[in-house]
Amino acid sequence: MSNLKRMLAAILVMGGICLLFGQEVVEAIVAVVNDEIITLSDYKRQHDMLYQQLRAQSQGEDFEPQFEAFKKRLLDDMIVGILLLQRAKEMDIDVTEQLNMYIDSIKEENGFESEGQLRAAFQQQGVNFERWRQETRDRLLRDSVIYTEVGRGIVIDDGEIFTYYRQNPEEFTQPPEFRIKGIFVSAEGRGEDEARERRTEIVAKLDMGEDFSAVAAGYSEGPEKDNQGDMGSYKEGELLGDFEKELKKMEAGQITPWIRIETGWYLLRLEEKTESRLLEFDEVRDEIQEKIYVERSEAGRQEYLEELKEKSFIKILIPDPLKHIGRP
Repeated sequence: MSNLKRMLAAILVMGGICLLFGQEVVEAIVAVVNDEIITLSDYKRQHDMLYQQLRAQSQGEDFEPQFEAFKKRLLDDMIVGILLLQRAKEMDIDVTEQLNMYIDSIKEENGFESEGQLRAAFQQQGVNFERWRQETRDRLLRDSVIYTEVGRGIVIDDGEIFTYYRQNPEEFTQPPEFRIKGIFVSAEGRGEDEARERRTEIVAKLDMGEDFSAVAAGYSEGPEKDNQGDMGSYKEGELLGDFEKELKKMEAGQITPWIRIETGWYLLRLEEKTESRLLEFDEVRDEIQEKIYVERSEAGRQEYLEELKEKSFIKILIPDPLKHIGRP
């Protein structure tokens, strides 16, 4: 599915929410944010959009705790969103260029030569292009306020980066890695004697000097057969426990004993073993800088939003809007 189709699918899910529930809401003011208001219908629309978005992303037991957590801060998130847009207006922030560049990137990714073609694609999927454009503009405005007020002022020097590297070596240590080939003998439909005979035949061919890859291609009964036994590379912790236990003892070129798994037996050859190593500072410098920036940016964002709320007039008239819209 193209990027545009994925995006439109998400918009369609959100756009159809009100129709799904089909419940009328008696209009009322939930909160006043400076000179703007949040109504019950505003809250209902955001609540149902959040529900459908999370339902599409989360499965089974993961959904409920995530939804509860988001639901608890929904009203606060809506208030913050309004405050940031108000602040963007005060700061006279213009995101027209960023918005146009974003739209141009969507056109390029999907092979559209004009905005008219993009609009037609939106219309074909039942999505209001102007509404999507406005929502995208608002998101860019909110992001710009946070960057201008918080992100732009964050300065990280090399000393901080190196200190983090030195104090957290476990984050930058690559675990051992094993590149292996294998031969699988299935237990399905075989008695113990027949399976043993098959395994003995394979080992005999290897003892006679036949190439492991050739034997795997001719005898393996697993998916690696088509790749001449090649099973790829695995970091420590990614393999079955018995596989890893045997491979840790070995040098490249050695072959394990037969290892029993639930569905049969595996014979493994260690092709290459890369020992654990601490990555060089220059290899992870940018990663560390980004990590420090994100942590500091999030802390600064929270502090800034609290200050913004303290300086604003915020009056919550309906603390629990869910009771008024019939939502759990």
